[in-house]
This record gives sequence, C-alpha cells and structure tokens, in this order.
Amino acid sequence: MGRYQEIEHTADLALHLWATDLPDLFTMAAQGMLALFVEVDDTQPETKTLTLTALDVETLLIDWLNELLYFVEVHGLAFTAFEFAALTPTALSATLRGGPVRAYTGYVKAATFHDLRVVATPEGYETEIVFDT
Repeated sequence: MGRYQEIEHTADLALHLWATDLPDLFTMAAQGMLALFVEVDDTQPETKTLTLTALDVETLLIDWLNELLYFVEVHGLAFTAFEFAALTPTALSATLRGGPVRAYTGYVKAATFHDLRVVATPEGYETEIVFDT
C-alpha cells in the first residue's frame, strides 16, 4: 500500500507520493489532496462513476485530481475510496465513494503540472504534486 507525505513548498501545498501500482498512486494522490483541506462526513455515503482519457499518465493524474476537486467545489462531495474498473497510463474508469464535506480546513484551487513527473521505480511509482492554493 502506498503513502503520501506533505512537503514544504514556498507558496503552495505539495505532496510526495509512493505507490505500489497505478491504482495505488491515484488513490494516494486523491486521499492526500483531500486530507489537505476537507473533512468528510461518511455517515451519508455517496457513489459516482468517473471515466477519463489523457495523453499521458501525468495529464491523467492531474485531470483525476481536478475532477475530484470539482465534486468538492460544486457538489460539496469528497470521495476517498476508489474502485478502478480500468486504469492505464492514458485512461481510467472508476467508482468513487465518499460523502458530503463536513468541514473545510484549508483551500486547494487546483492540482498543477509544476515539476510533475511520475517515475516508475523498482517498488512501483513515485511523484510529487504541487497544489495551487
């Protein structure tokens, strides 16, 4: 199972991620991002499906995170559990599970491409993601 750690960044928020595979990477990125700014009310479960395509894994990761931000901003829903029906470096199809936002503890405007590089390692994948605040 992967993990994430908040790292220092001069102006914005950032996470360093380690994951065993792509589903783990996308899950850790989403859970880490949401932990930066929301608390979820899991007593009122919500489920949605999401399908995305992109040119490469970096673009897919940023699109994924920004779609999850859209659900928080527009619908007040934060998804923290994911079941991937399909996930390749250029496409995903997933079922999202979560609940209403109980409280905001900060603010994230967007996941960015700033110095983004998803690196395959002997253990899986590693990356750093910067979030615009």
